[in-house]
Amino acid sequence: MSSYRQPGVVLTDRRFTVPLDHSDPGGEQIEVYGREAVAASRAGEELPWLVYLEGGPGFGARRFVGTEAWLGRALREFRVLLLDQRGTGLSTPANRQTLPLRGGPREQAGYLAHFRSDSIVRDCELIRQRLTGGAPWTVLGQSFGGFCAVRYLSAAPEGLKEVLITGGLPSLDAHADDVYRAAYPRIERKVAAHYARYPQDVERARAIAAHLAEHRPESAGHRLTPEGFQSLGILLGSGSGSHQLHYLLENAFVRTPHGTELSDTFQEAMRTAVSFAGHPLYALLHEAIYGQGERATDWAAERVRGEFPQFDAATALKGDGPVLFTGETIHPWHFEVDPALRPLRETAELLARRTDWPVLYDPERLAANEVPVAAAVYHDDMYVDTADSLRTAAAIRGLRTWVTNEYEHDGVRAGGPRVLDRLLSLVRDEA
Repeated sequence: MSSYRQPGVVLTDRRFTVPLDHSDPGGEQIEVYGREAVAASRAGEELPWLVYLEGGPGFGARRFVGTEAWLGRALREFRVLLLDQRGTGLSTPANRQTLPLRGGPREQAGYLAHFRSDSIVRDCELIRQRLTGGAPWTVLGQSFGGFCAVRYLSAAPEGLKEVLITGGLPSLDAHADDVYRAAYPRIERKVAAHYARYPQDVERARAIAAHLAEHRPESAGHRLTPEGFQSLGILLGSGSGSHQLHYLLENAFVRTPHGTELSDTFQEAMRTAVSFAGHPLYALLHEAIYGQGERATDWAAERVRGEFPQFDAATALKGDGPVLFTGETIHPWHFEVDPALRPLRETAELLARRTDWPVLYDPERLAANEVPVAAAVYHDDMYVDTADSLRTAAAIRGLRTWVTNEYEHDGVRAGGPRVLDRLLSLVRDEA
């Protein structure tokens, strides 16, 4: 272990060895990393632990500087473990560079089948035993981290003192098709709200999509396409995302000796926004997190999009309607245009066809839950269906909800201490 300081906080790097396959504890081992954070003024005290599970899948825990955002509030009473879930950050990263060590696509897909919430929770339980001496801890789960927390309640509630969930109550039984069938209308509402706020962006988006359809430029090996451009709609699910999208679009074109072209500034910003180089597991496992039982996910977002023809850019450009942005959807073409994903195309196909996903949630155990749980549910959340979240909340005994339109899906970041305070009050019945 190594420790170091930032303003107001002492940080310690912690590394843990866990089984790749928890059903074979004596088999292959992988390393999982967590960054311990404790208030500098309380570093020598015995404090209860809080483990933070980041959204995703595929993102390492946020890299805080000092006591910013919600971390400062948490450090008043907790020793915090910012966990890089397996395959992310410093936890045996899985990407186009490392996965070939496993072998070919079939071996890679088999390996990645162990990187869902069921394995993440088993990792947490081993880590908890080593850190707390067996005492239960508090879990804070953001987005996919909330999915992991519900799995935790289903599989190992004895490890939990209390659970805080922000924008992350999953449906207990929806297939990926159901998830995306509910998602596209939500995305369309967010796009309509964006165009109502910035009506000048309607023509800008049409012009950009038309230019990309005709020229198909590349930026650092990433092919920029109308479909890729549409995926910038993922920004619309965050509190400031509509404004960020507007600013990105406003400087899309420049005049050159060869005529009007897409600016380098825009092309680089678009490439950065849509690239999966920093989080390839998001693309590889995004639909797999919904897999339960024998039914394959089979590129659900791509198939279901066919039920919503208004999202087809080519059709929009032939007429005079707006080009609709998409959101948190993964498509086969992502693995053709993105150099970070291109070598993993066959691996992704095998995961999409997989028909033996373990069931993740236990409705009977959740109905008998005794762990205090509080969840922030964001009204019209673009990423996680509000109706599904409320159904799941009702299915977990004792869970208390805070339904709000004050924040978007990133409320735990935007609201910081206030969001965490509210959930702690709810979970402790102090509200």
